[in-house]
Amino acid sequence: MDFNLDETQQDIKGLAADVLAREAAQERLEAFEKGEAPYDDVTWKALAQAGLLGVVLPEDAGGAGLGPVELAVILREVGARTAPVPVYASLALAAVPIGAHGTPEQRALLAPLTEGATVLTGAYREVGPAGEVAATARADGDGYVLDGVKTFVPYAREASLILVPARVGGGGVGVFLVEPAAVMITEQPSATTEPLSRVALDGVRVGADALLGGTADGAAWDTLRRSAVAGAVAVASGVIEGALELTKEYTKAREQFGRALAQFQAVTMQIGDVYIAKRVLDVAVWAGVWRLAQGADDAEEVLTIAAYNACDPVVKALYTCQHLHGGIGLDITYPLHRYFAWGRHCGHLLGGGEDRLDALGALIAQEA
Repeated sequence: MDFNLDETQQDIKGLAADVLAREAAQERLEAFEKGEAPYDDVTWKALAQAGLLGVVLPEDAGGAGLGPVELAVILREVGARTAPVPVYASLALAAVPIGAHGTPEQRALLAPLTEGATVLTGAYREVGPAGEVAATARADGDGYVLDGVKTFVPYAREASLILVPARVGGGGVGVFLVEPAAVMITEQPSATTEPLSRVALDGVRVGADALLGGTADGAAWDTLRRSAVAGAVAVASGVIEGALELTKEYTKAREQFGRALAQFQAVTMQIGDVYIAKRVLDVAVWAGVWRLAQGADDAEEVLTIAAYNACDPVVKALYTCQHLHGGIGLDITYPLHRYFAWGRHCGHLLGGGEDRLDALGALIAQEA
């Protein structure tokens, strides 16, 4: 594969970087954190006006109809700026599976997203290993009754719809479009300002038109699951990029014993370790989303490798960045704390390093 972005992808990257450099500047982030808003609506609307929220939406919903690589480009820039906007939730967890599998009526629900007029989300995680579904859906008249518990659901209260995967009796896994008012939402702790929730489904009844694509053959769930992982590792890739740049600048400017920290061999070696962790994740991310776009059989395996690196080596690299900053690295008024929190957040969402190694082993065993 060619790891270079094509002209369209370069344009998207430049546009996203420009918008977020302006809207998610340090002073704006500090002001946002002093408030109680769930996300920065000004930045959200700016991304919409730039056309970035419609990049992966289908053309019949007013989008550009692009794919996983373009989504990763945008999410990586969001991570590099730690911008508090529901791009990952709305696009990776909701718009991608709806666009790929929705009926015309369901895809039409995406239109307000292009203008930043709505927020969508998906319930990727449950208690237990990442990517498993225990929630159930049983046929009941002309609809379904859903039972189960979802965890780590971002923007559940703010969303107009939550995509809920559930096992349908006598069939496979289906994905249901559920209104937040129909479920019990309980706030969960979050490492970032992003609101996370536990979503309980206790006999929630939905109509037949709530089933994404009208079928429970597992295809919509596969898309949601892979998009959730691809999006999270892209965010993590941006996070470690931003943390490394901040750390490099600090060690160049900070002096000790009359010399810049960057001139000490021990510091240089640790910066090198952070760079290696970043590059390994970058390679796995771009390889994974490219294979996902191509429909390659090994896309899930490569994305799982990326997820392990986001959960373990990159989190350790963020600890190194904190260490190289000394005491200021722990100061929540200094921007490094956002990168550390976001990195840990991505690791939690993906299930953790050991969980991802177990998943990778299971995928390899299936091929044997």
